Amino acid sequence: MSNKTIDCITAGSCVLDILATPVNLNEPLITKPVHKIKPMQLCCGGLSCNSGLALAKLGFKTNIFTYVGNDPWGQMVRGMLNEQGVDTSLLLTHESQPTSTTVVTIDASGQRAFIHCQGAAKRLNLQTCLQHMDTLRRSAYFLVGYYSLMPDLQDDLPALFSELHDHGVHTAMDAAGDGGSMKPLDSILPHLDIYIPSLVEAKHQTGLDDPEKMIDAYRHAGSNGILGIKLGEQGVLLSENAGKYLHLRVCDLPAGEKVIDTTGAGDTFLAGFIAGSRKGMDLQQAGRLGTAVAACCVTAMGGSTGIKTFEETMTMIS
Repeated sequence: MSNKTIDCITAGSCVLDILATPVNLNEPLITKPVHKIKPMQLCCGGLSCNSGLALAKLGFKTNIFTYVGNDPWGQMVRGMLNEQGVDTSLLLTHESQPTSTTVVTIDASGQRAFIHCQGAAKRLNLQTCLQHMDTLRRSAYFLVGYYSLMPDLQDDLPALFSELHDHGVHTAMDAAGDGGSMKPLDSILPHLDIYIPSLVEAKHQTGLDDPEKMIDAYRHAGSNGILGIKLGEQGVLLSENAGKYLHLRVCDLPAGEKVIDTTGAGDTFLAGFIAGSRKGMDLQQAGRLGTAVAACCVTAMGGSTGIKTFEETMTMIS
């Protein structure tokens, strides 16, 4: 590993999640006056929390860089992150925007739908990033998300990633929702070391159906980094060089475990992949570690609750 003092900074979406299960997602809520569920749970969500907490649980020094509101929700998020070993010195408080919050409705199979209020995290911008560059440049990796949901930073991501590259920082990004479009993604890709969206996101961005052709489209837009497509139950397709593809199946769940909640699976895959890369693993090893971390994620409620230690996770793929 390099002489960087921080393993990864996770930036962007930061949410207080309110988890509700079981909820029948196949019928309108209005069909019943009352839906009886299990006790609700609170946890941190969004990429910066899900990936950051996963990396911290795996034993990596992780900082979170984003905004919460000056409200009780923000205090809860800060407390949860501190308790689990994430450095919150870059968790900024926005005085006029509320903390982002989401009600996560989860059905019996673990599938979910979100009722979301996008708050303070969307106000992260280039000026704020440059103000904290002395800390950002000390990190080996900088992971930001979600693309298409960061209106104040999206157009400036090429400039930010270029500045980070000048300081030897590896850059990674994730998308969310429908993934947005290839504009301005095509201007960001040449500055990314890692970009692995979901199949749905990649379809919307490229207009294509074949995962290999999606990756080719990203290459055509100027990407020279590691690309991939997260394929859900079909695993992940990865590509380190043009025209070469590696398909990895999903990792078996830990013994005795079952799928409880798929929230955060993609974010924690990225955390595992970055963890493996930070350890010097090759593409296949880092990808397998990512699938193992994601497998742990789906065995518990919330985007990071099920994550195990690095040593425990490695036994799943050894």
